Amino acid sequence: MLTESSPLGSASSAVPELLGRMIAARQLTTTDARAFLAQHRAAEALTEERVLRWLAREYGVGYAALDELEPDKQVLSLFPARLLLRDELLPLRRVDNQIEIATSRLFATQGLDGLKALTGLRLRPVLAPTEVIQREMKKRLGVGADTIDTLDDEAGLLVVDEDGGTDNNLDEAAEDASIIRFVNQVLKDAIELRASDVHLEPFEDELRIRYRIDGILQEVPVPAQIKRFQPAIVARVKILSHLNIAEKRLPQDGRIKVRIEDAEVDIRVSIIPMLHGEAVVMRLLRQNSKLRGTRDLGMGERELTCLERVLQLPHGIVLVTGPTGSGKTSTLYTALNEINDAERKIITIEDPVEYQLKGVNQIQVSEKSGLTFARGLRSILRHDPDVVLIGEIRDQETAQIAVQASLTGHLVFSTLHTNDAAGALTRLVDMGVEPYLVASSLEAVLAQRLVRLLCSHCRKVDTTPESHVYRTKLGISPKAEVYRAVGCRECRNTGYHGRRAIFEWMDSSSEIRSLILKNSSTDAIRDSARRAGMKTLSEDGRRLVEEGITTIEEVLSVTTVHELEADKVAAESRAAAANAQPALPRSLI
Repeated sequence: MLTESSPLGSASSAVPELLGRMIAARQLTTTDARAFLAQHRAAEALTEERVLRWLAREYGVGYAALDELEPDKQVLSLFPARLLLRDELLPLRRVDNQIEIATSRLFATQGLDGLKALTGLRLRPVLAPTEVIQREMKKRLGVGADTIDTLDDEAGLLVVDEDGGTDNNLDEAAEDASIIRFVNQVLKDAIELRASDVHLEPFEDELRIRYRIDGILQEVPVPAQIKRFQPAIVARVKILSHLNIAEKRLPQDGRIKVRIEDAEVDIRVSIIPMLHGEAVVMRLLRQNSKLRGTRDLGMGERELTCLERVLQLPHGIVLVTGPTGSGKTSTLYTALNEINDAERKIITIEDPVEYQLKGVNQIQVSEKSGLTFARGLRSILRHDPDVVLIGEIRDQETAQIAVQASLTGHLVFSTLHTNDAAGALTRLVDMGVEPYLVASSLEAVLAQRLVRLLCSHCRKVDTTPESHVYRTKLGISPKAEVYRAVGCRECRNTGYHGRRAIFEWMDSSSEIRSLILKNSSTDAIRDSARRAGMKTLSEDGRRLVEEGITTIEEVLSVTTVHELEADKVAAESRAAAANAQPALPRSLI
């Protein structure tokens, strides 16, 4: 980096910093930097791309917009991946018997000279920004291409077939530095991309790697020859998870804890034998995730007011329902964080413990040692808690203990797998809990789903005919701008970045309690809750659509068209009923 005493020190501080980095990386010479500054005084607009475009004009070389160019796979295959990655050189295409190679370092010629000497081909450099080249190389060559390329060159490495060979050889292969580096690269890449799960899936002629990002599985490019090293890669994961590498016929579960940039990530590993080898799924749980306040959950005003009210209750059960991965635990921990003080004792029992909250006593369920939800819950109640969090109500025994705990003066939070809020009540009854116990203990149910958020860099107003049909059909305000997903570099061409929950809050009113005692249907309970002011998941989703936060397609993906249409019919019925109220006599006004 340049200093104030350097030839460029008289310029503003932002200019020497960027140009100094480019000089250090041999992207620019000091003479060229001075010349650039002499022609460009607007330092605040300075970017690497702008400098590289200027260099391309000055030296008569090309500039490549890699986002608009598809590299030739045959040309890529002519060069060793590890050399390309080491020198950040990306072969693009053949032009006039020469091969264009993208680089950001015009004056670092050693890499190009080495490729020329190795291949005997005529190479022509074209300029492109460093970040773009790195992203495209990962996309075109695949994650860990340099390590797999190294393994190909190491004739001494024995990769053991799944059906033969010795365990000692497989152990040695798994401990090879290149295999270790490859697994580390996959995990690091997944964490940086905000993935919640990593899938390693064996097929007859390939090992496919996919990340689940924002709830959607996305395939990761990997080198074609990675299939050869599948047993060693799986064995490496087993070693990290403290599992038996010799066992290939039975499912195994383990865990890995990693640290990256002061953030701890707990990785739950599941390995299951498949037709063409063992499949691995790793769930990434970020331990140091900062919990937000209840107002940051994105709830509507009614739902937020109801949540804040139940947090002050002395006893009762509050349930959060939804499918796996819908953010139930995050919502519950956000609620616990609001009431976590010196006056309350809070104990949780979970499988697994996904967040570590200071001041809260947390218990990890261990089926192997006999510590189940029910057994742990019985012990918890002897520890004089004020608030109890049960990770999930899975069976009748746990449900009944939770109900009894709420009736003996404890505030109990838990999760349940049902499609909506009303279904939680009938689910408890189906589990074997007496209806009168459910009616007397249950205070509220919160159902939630996660919808993807539109990418702020590429979203566009949706003016398609289909959008107009949905507006009319679903009762979306004509004044609201409905957006559609487009896709860009920032969101990996998905059109979405991040997720937010939509909510359905149902309070346990006296009418609903009487319906529970009568063993009424879920539909009857839902209708009663809606008359009391409950907004359904689809109605809350429509709110986000009208705010331009998500799309109609996203809301439809977690609800159904039937629900949305039913919401519109109910809203129209309420409006018609309000308009049909008879006018009061003048004598009473």
